[in-house]
Amino acid sequence: MGVIVVTGGSRGIGAAICRRLAAEGHKVVVNYTSDAAAAEAVAKETDGLAVQANVTGEADVKRLFDTAESLGPLTAVVCNAAITGNTPGRLDEQSVATVRDVFDVNVIGVFLCNKEAVLRMSTKYGHGGGGIVNISSTAAGRGSPNEWVHYAATKGAVETLTYGLALEVADEGIRVNAVAPGLVETDMHAAAGMPDRPTRLAPLIPMKRPGQPAEIAEGVAWLLSGAASFVTGAILPISGGR
Repeated sequence: MGVIVVTGGSRGIGAAICRRLAAEGHKVVVNYTSDAAAAEAVAKETDGLAVQANVTGEADVKRLFDTAESLGPLTAVVCNAAITGNTPGRLDEQSVATVRDVFDVNVIGVFLCNKEAVLRMSTKYGHGGGGIVNISSTAAGRGSPNEWVHYAATKGAVETLTYGLALEVADEGIRVNAVAPGLVETDMHAAAGMPDRPTRLAPLIPMKRPGQPAEIAEGVAWLLSGAASFVTGAILPISGGR
């Protein structure tokens, strides 16, 4: 058991991941950007620590990891923080500012947290190893046309980063994998003005239902467990078949 940083851990899939990992005895650091009340609630529930930090800023990321290490050696990082830019639509309807924001959080944020994780866990730097799980999306393969093509593109980048980094640090005690959720019931849909989206798209899923955050958390927990000790560079879809 050790210290695990979960970015975007205050709600939805991130909060479910925090709960699942805490149930295994890990000390969870619940990262958040703005919703302190929600993060503190998850931290209280999991006996963890809420830490405000914007993953797009290098100084904030270093502070996040410094704070995490005050609890003990870092053993894993889950990069869950992500945004869609909210307003769905065609690519030619998206503003450059929105797309830059989405890439900053979803790609630069993952890069910064993965980099910091390697510096603090790799045997190359005298540490004991650990695990990284990046949260992608099955949108990376579908492209998310007419909704969030730019978001899908960021998740494709996350999957490439995951695979490449996994090969770089495979002999340094770090396993790097990704989970790619499909349609999941979270508040992301309502925030984008489409609260009915999970119900509306459920018929397209072979299992005929959206997933639950706790089901995504199970995949993350497995990838960080000893049961997945020979797994690295994998992209695990949890999507009901879609």
